[in-house]
Parts: sequence; C-alpha cells; structure tokens
Amino acid sequence: MRQKLCNLALFAGGVALSSALWAASATPEVLSYTCNGCHGTGGNSAGLSNPSIAGVPAKYFENAMKEFKSGTRPSTIMGRLAKGYSDEEVKLMADYFAAQKIVRTKQAVDAKKVAQGKKLHQKNCEMCHQKDGRQSGAGGVLAGQWKEYLQVTFNEYRSGKRNMPKMMAQRMEGLSDAEVEALTHFYASQQ
Repeated sequence: MRQKLCNLALFAGGVALSSALWAASATPEVLSYTCNGCHGTGGNSAGLSNPSIAGVPAKYFENAMKEFKSGTRPSTIMGRLAKGYSDEEVKLMADYFAAQKIVRTKQAVDAKKVAQGKKLHQKNCEMCHQKDGRQSGAGGVLAGQWKEYLQVTFNEYRSGKRNMPKMMAQRMEGLSDAEVEALTHFYASQQ
C-alpha cells in the first residue's frame, strides 16, 4: 500500500511539473528560432531576398510585425507567421533582435553606382537612415542588406504596394530606376 501511495504521489508531482513547464512562456531566443530559417541565426540573413533583422530597433520590428499581421505590409509568408504571435511575444522578439549584432556580408557591387548612391543617400536618406544607413533614426537599417532584398523593397514602395512615410515618398519621388539601383549598391557596400 505504501508503495502505491508513493507511486501515486510521484505521478501527481510529475503531472503538476509537466503542466507547469507547458504553461511557461517561451524565452525570446526560443521565439527567435522560427525566424532563423529565413533571417538567419541571430537575425543575420544568408538569403538574398531576406533582410537581416539583427540590430533592428525594437520599435521598428514591432511596427513591421503589426503591419504584417494586419496585411498592410506586403509579404509572402510573414503575414501568416505574424498572426501566430501575441503582442507580448512580438515585444520579446523585438528586444531580442535589437540586441543582436548585425553581421554584414560582402557583396559584389559596382564602384560607380556606390559613389552615385552615396550622394543620393546623403541628399535624400541620411536624415532617417543615419550613418550611411548603418543606424536607424526613423527608418530601418539598410547598410549591409542584400541588394536583391533592397531592390524588391524599393520596388514595393515605388509601386505603392507598400506604404512609406510622407517624407520618404517626397524623397523617392522622381528617382529613376538607375538611381534606385545606385542606392542598392551603396547600401550593399556598407560594412
């Protein structure tokens, strides 16, 4: 009888412990694992069409996830993924990625386009994408992002598929395709 009571107590304790573990919140790092497939470990992308999200300001990350969730920001898969996270989980991930160090990958760029892009950046973009796009003021981090990702993003803005801030719209208005390409080369060149 004593053995049965002991076994019953162990079983009840195990059930209580396992349900407590299941109810525990995921850590920010565990939440980030979902992002690794596209945005790379720690938010450093190895995929040409996916941005690195390491070092992205937390508020920018949170706003992007809200836009994906609501459908106001175009996506292929992010809209569906964003809907699976609570606001608290998004905040945890935002803080996690903001604390990660971005690792910029060297890319092939055209030196003439880089020089032209630098001038365009200084004239039109530096106010929000500071330190040659390395630091975010009001906008995201552009320095070191993949050229392909940047081109797709610029095209979404220019076509109206993606909303842009009023000041950005004013600055991008009238930029030619060649100038946009020069900007992508400039940002991709930044280490």
